[in-house]
Amino acid sequence: MGTYVAYNVDGKTGEGYLALPESGSGPAVIVIQEWWGLVGHIKDVVDRFASAGFVAFAPDLYHGQVASEPDTAKKLVMELQFDLAGKEISNAADYLLSLPETSTKHVGVVGFCMGGGLAIWSGTLSSKILATVGFYPGSSWERHAPVWARYADKSAIIHCSESDGTSQAPGIQEALNKINQSGGSAIAYDYPETKHAFFNDDRPEVFAPLAAALAWERTLDFFFTTLK
Repeated sequence: MGTYVAYNVDGKTGEGYLALPESGSGPAVIVIQEWWGLVGHIKDVVDRFASAGFVAFAPDLYHGQVASEPDTAKKLVMELQFDLAGKEISNAADYLLSLPETSTKHVGVVGFCMGGGLAIWSGTLSSKILATVGFYPGSSWERHAPVWARYADKSAIIHCSESDGTSQAPGIQEALNKINQSGGSAIAYDYPETKHAFFNDDRPEVFAPLAAALAWERTLDFFFTTLK
């Protein structure tokens, strides 16, 4: 359904995978990759958002590099410059809002694993990012150095696996408390008996169909409700 694109909007550049809804227009959502890169699973998620009525785009934060085993993925994550990744996510928001198919004045951001942390963090980076969703984000915000006060009047939800420590994990508690204290709104959902990456149906060893379906339904409802 989607296609790989490169864009230049007011001098802001980027590249990634874009999919448009059959209806011709809809709210805009940025999808942030796991540590594997812009692999087939993430493109499929973008396509699923488009099928649900969203203008969806996944920025290629590794610029063509992908990993198929954990050692390579870990290396790519360690090499990722978070300041540049944040700029690319912000640029992606500007790009989506420049498209005639986008029906909203703000965008949402959703991410998985490494991308889950980046998605939650992105709410502190751009006034155009209004709603964020993190699937099992990392437990530490040290590399992000988020200014949580920028979440005022914004919303976030976090989907938590049991193997990561549920919503009681210190990093999740920090995000929830800081966002709510800033005047934003943040809630977390726990999924019992799930492992990290339970949404990834390309990994049968961790995929949890019922939990994934519920998290997907909650995510769609959240974005349809909050994006405007």
